[in-house]
Amino acid sequence: MLKILFDNVNFQSLSGPNSFGRKLATSLINKKHKLVGIQDNPDIQLSFIQATNKVTNLVQRLDGIYFNTDQDWHHLNLPIYETYKIADAVIFQSNFNKKLTENFFGVPKDSYVIHNGTDIGIIKSVPKLQHTILDEFEDVWCCASNWRPHKRLEENIHYFLEHTEENSCLVVAGDVSNLNYNLNSNRVLFVGNLDWLQLISLYNRSKYFIHLSFLDHCPNVVIDARAAGCNIICSSSGGTKEIAGKNSTIIQDIDWDFRPLKLYSPPKLDFNKKIEYNSDSNIDINYTSDQYLDVFHNVLRNN
Repeated sequence: MLKILFDNVNFQSLSGPNSFGRKLATSLINKKHKLVGIQDNPDIQLSFIQATNKVTNLVQRLDGIYFNTDQDWHHLNLPIYETYKIADAVIFQSNFNKKLTENFFGVPKDSYVIHNGTDIGIIKSVPKLQHTILDEFEDVWCCASNWRPHKRLEENIHYFLEHTEENSCLVVAGDVSNLNYNLNSNRVLFVGNLDWLQLISLYNRSKYFIHLSFLDHCPNVVIDARAAGCNIICSSSGGTKEIAGKNSTIIQDIDWDFRPLKLYSPPKLDFNKKIEYNSDSNIDINYTSDQYLDVFHNVLRNN
């Protein structure tokens, strides 16, 4: 049994890193490991993004770094880099994330790529979303995000409208009030923020999940939607394609040179440019937690 300190994680938060942290912690507890505080002499400190301070063998879990030139990206990266330098091992959530971070920070002491995972059993047990409006359509598409310009909601909608007939609808989950986008289509349904179980219910009802985000890392919404059986449509940039699964549709994005850029001004996509990318990554959270445990044991052996 390992005593594990989850550092810089808020299990009550619905954000991507924190929601993944909650799933990972549950899986580790189910495998008889113990989550402890600083006072309990942990064997491993798993710090999400950056450490509050180093108290024991430190594994840093990274979900991305800053490179948006509309922000003070260098300053924002400093505390992440400080942890990166002292970490006994770094876990990147995608190969893209590894290349990005090493380009900015250099090669760490020890590193691993471990894709995010989800609880497939719970997802399969959630009933499909039932609603009279959805019953009017044959096929349900969906997308979900914390919507910001680089998530490309407008491109998602354009792709849907150009590739479907009147018997299909697109359900958009998430707050879109901060986006300046006018749309006149009764086939695109905006439902606002949904909790996790509501999202899973929507995914279980949907045939396609579309995520044309620019330079995303390893989005949990895509992993959850894939686990629910959705066919994934995503862009080639970033790490999303790595977890899109078989039969996914990958739209060619720009080839990024890892130089800082205006993240919130993403280039337009040409929907006719599709690429082959056969990814069949294991997205079961129990497999993911086994990989984390392997890292923890490696660190303990090396120290």
